[in-house]
Amino acid sequence: MARCTVLAGARVVLPTGIVADGRVIVEGTRIAGSAPEGAETLDVRGHWLVPGFVDLHNHGGGGAAFSGDADAVLTAVAAHRSHGTTTMVASTVTDDMDVLVRQAGLLSEIAEQGEIAGIHFEGPFISPCRKGAHAEALLRDPDPAEVRKLVDAARGQARMVTLATERPGGLDAVRLLTEQGVIAAIGHTDADYEETVAAIDAGARVATHLFNAMPPIGHRDPGPVTALLEDERVTVELINDGTHLHPAALQLAFHHAGAGRVAFITDAMDAAGSADGRYRLGPLEVEVSGGVARLVEGGSIAGSTLTLDRAFQRAVRVDGLGVEDVVAAISANPARVLGLYDRVGSLEPGKYADLVLLDAEFALKGVMRRGRWVVEPRLG
Repeated sequence: MARCTVLAGARVVLPTGIVADGRVIVEGTRIAGSAPEGAETLDVRGHWLVPGFVDLHNHGGGGAAFSGDADAVLTAVAAHRSHGTTTMVASTVTDDMDVLVRQAGLLSEIAEQGEIAGIHFEGPFISPCRKGAHAEALLRDPDPAEVRKLVDAARGQARMVTLATERPGGLDAVRLLTEQGVIAAIGHTDADYEETVAAIDAGARVATHLFNAMPPIGHRDPGPVTALLEDERVTVELINDGTHLHPAALQLAFHHAGAGRVAFITDAMDAAGSADGRYRLGPLEVEVSGGVARLVEGGSIAGSTLTLDRAFQRAVRVDGLGVEDVVAAISANPARVLGLYDRVGSLEPGKYADLVLLDAEFALKGVMRRGRWVVEPRLG
């Protein structure tokens, strides 16, 4: 019989609301509906229990990148798990196609082992006008045949591809991805409002780090942000680190998209969870100072050093968002986007026992994944 533990006394965030003095029953790797007689009880009064975090967009952490070898990938996974991210997609960064194909093969093996939830290709099919921290010389238009090459290299583990859908081949690439069951995400784009609407109608369903690396809202040229916020079919990614977004921009997104269409992401690079210093993002050199990552050449923001526990705490304590809305944005919504909500994203019987223990100030105090403590509870 699988070991059973009852986590009792916390404020538990469920899809139906917050339960004071609630409990979560963990049996083996899953959440159970009832506990057998004699089950172990852990008193977690004074804490919050929330679902494990789900990150759609993450390039690495703990000093290691998802563009590295298998050991580096697992190091990055472990770093983010220790900060509450129990499900994550590994994001690539623009490089030579041959390099990306090889990396897709490696990441697909790690995904098949259950360590990551699939692969997100961010680049090379993006706009040179909005390249951000991507090597311009390696960018290319989203030719459907080349997009298909990356998807095939991922052996069924491709989850999302970010595209500048206004570029030649963009709409056909969106249609191809949609037919293949891969999320087409609009990002690093110079599209106008009408071009963005056309891409959504073709099947695009995610906005890659909304507001960043795309034209701003204009009163005569509303641009992609307006189209992405207004369409009920689109989930918008937000990087809530206090650097990528002004708090008013975050509030604008929540107001117009609603809590059901926002997904908090890290867009983390390998410096997440590590010290300031020099790092690499794909082929580019990055300087991290004060926790902010910028390209050495040009000074563009280069991903983030964010972890999702910090994003959660900031959302509640700085942005004033409700805990239920934050849980939706950091767990349930990204799980739904990935088609994994039947397994993760909420604390319901039958789902994996992926959960995060937070104190009254929303600081992380414990992480469980698949019924095992990744970070042992700190209750003192």
